[in-house]
Amino acid sequence: METLSTINFLMAALFVACYCYQAVFAVVRLLKKHRVFTAQKLCRYAVLIAARNESAVIAQLLESIRGQDYPQELLDVYLVADNCTDDTAAIAASCGARVFERQNKEQVGKGYALRFLLEKIKETYPEERYDGYFVFDADNLLDPHYVTEMNKVFSNGNQVVTGYRNTKNFGDNWITAGYGLWFLRESEYLNRPRDYLGTSCSVSGTGFLFAQDLLDELGGWEYFLLTEDLEFTADLVSRGVKIAYCGTAVAYDEQPTSFKQSIVQRSRWVKGYLQVVAKRGGSMTRRMLSEGSFGCFDMLMCTIPAVVITVISLVLNGIMLVVGVTSARQELGVFFMSLAMSAVNSYATMYLMGAMTLATEWKNIRCSKGKKIAYSFTFPFFVFSFGIAMLVAVFGNIEWKPIKHSVALSIGDMGSVSPQELRKFRKNRKL
Repeated sequence: METLSTINFLMAALFVACYCYQAVFAVVRLLKKHRVFTAQKLCRYAVLIAARNESAVIAQLLESIRGQDYPQELLDVYLVADNCTDDTAAIAASCGARVFERQNKEQVGKGYALRFLLEKIKETYPEERYDGYFVFDADNLLDPHYVTEMNKVFSNGNQVVTGYRNTKNFGDNWITAGYGLWFLRESEYLNRPRDYLGTSCSVSGTGFLFAQDLLDELGGWEYFLLTEDLEFTADLVSRGVKIAYCGTAVAYDEQPTSFKQSIVQRSRWVKGYLQVVAKRGGSMTRRMLSEGSFGCFDMLMCTIPAVVITVISLVLNGIMLVVGVTSARQELGVFFMSLAMSAVNSYATMYLMGAMTLATEWKNIRCSKGKKIAYSFTFPFFVFSFGIAMLVAVFGNIEWKPIKHSVALSIGDMGSVSPQELRKFRKNRKL
């Protein structure tokens, strides 16, 4: 069973080699390094929302948009009711959104819905001209200062900006808390250091802004893989376009509560990562080698190694277990000792990663103190369960499926809004 110890050592060494640069990111975050912006102008924006059967939550998102402290005359909201069978469209229209309905069972997914919506805006409202477009999911909620803060970064010449992603149902269970810490870490321990160090950030699903001029350069929205956000990021990085970060623009979203639904969602992410590597990996590699692009290296490291090394490690450990049981039973103790040591080291690493995020983002997490502490210990298990998702993604048949949202909270329920702001928010909501 010495072979197993060697395998696990090599896998761990590969992980360290691929991700040791993120230790520098952590130092940057702990030193509280970030860029500060002052708005150069008030830009005009369109908000894009792709929604499929989101009648339970869409009104709360639209209310939080209308509660922004940014001039409302500079914000137009557009929603595509994508293959809906409920009254999402009617609710959105009653809340002041410009709504288009789409029925297409062949081209399924958020990427297709966004292209449809952008084309409809251009066709139906040719007189409208926007500086940029926000992209939100129907389950999002926006802090009242969200657009104002994003505008500060965008108006300083950044063509793409992503914000701070928080979770509105963090305290539901260990799964939602796992998602919450995962996205907070991505925001503050990856995107914030990237932005400060002058490399590109990564768009994470929702809560981002891109320029009309960039859309024109790209020839429209052409991102349709299972993870259209990562495909968008990979294409921009391979073109040398930097994505900026705005840590003061806070958006909340809802996370799955069931383990099965979580595995389904994350297996789609992993499958999408593999699709992005197959389609965009070549262009990122060429730019990395020809121009020394650290952004391309960073994006490649965040997609390839985690999937490949984890799957290889799981498969090889499984094979060695079978070998041990069938032909080397006297060495099973060595096998389990090696496996236990690997598990302990991995748990400690993941716990430290989650605990650091919890400590620095403590005040921003909407959850009791007891749950915060308890879920810091379950965070490693959430990360480990990505291994199941990876196996499902590699060996299963993965298709895009909608995630049901039902946490109908308002931005006032998040507790991040002062009484004065909440009164202003409610006043604006009625306008």
